[in-house]
Amino acid sequence: MDAGHEPSLILLCGLPGSGKTTLARRLASEIPAVRLCPDEWMVDLGFDLFDVRARDRLERRFSQHAQELLKLGQTVILEFGFWSRSERDEKRLGARALGVPVELHYLAAPIDELCRRLDARNEKDERGTARITREMLEPYAELFEAPTSTELDLFDEPPSGRTG
Repeated sequence: MDAGHEPSLILLCGLPGSGKTTLARRLASEIPAVRLCPDEWMVDLGFDLFDVRARDRLERRFSQHAQELLKLGQTVILEFGFWSRSERDEKRLGARALGVPVELHYLAAPIDELCRRLDARNEKDERGTARITREMLEPYAELFEAPTSTELDLFDEPPSGRTG
């Protein structure tokens, strides 16, 4: 841990194509922080990116690992998407129990923009990314619980000089 650096938990919230991985990579190198991205790990471990049971198990393990890292004074970025308020509350309360600040970075974009980004990403066919179409994204958008301003107020602001 850098002298004067206070560990924090950073949650990246948004639908596919919203820019979570791009932001996570930038923040991880700037802070520095440990970045935990389920998609990349699932590909590396040979799992189908749409295997819900495997993703759930991996995210639970990442959450435990994040708690261990926070206790050691390390900043952690969780790149889960956090589609529900209950998921965000659970992570916020867990980190706060350790006395650690928690940032929520909500990345929003209109569905047409998300589809444009996903189409471009699908063309690149990059390792660690899932092919997601508009037909898949539209039901996801219906399930997604966007954070309200009241909820956003429950989280800590990033340190001055750093934005997400």
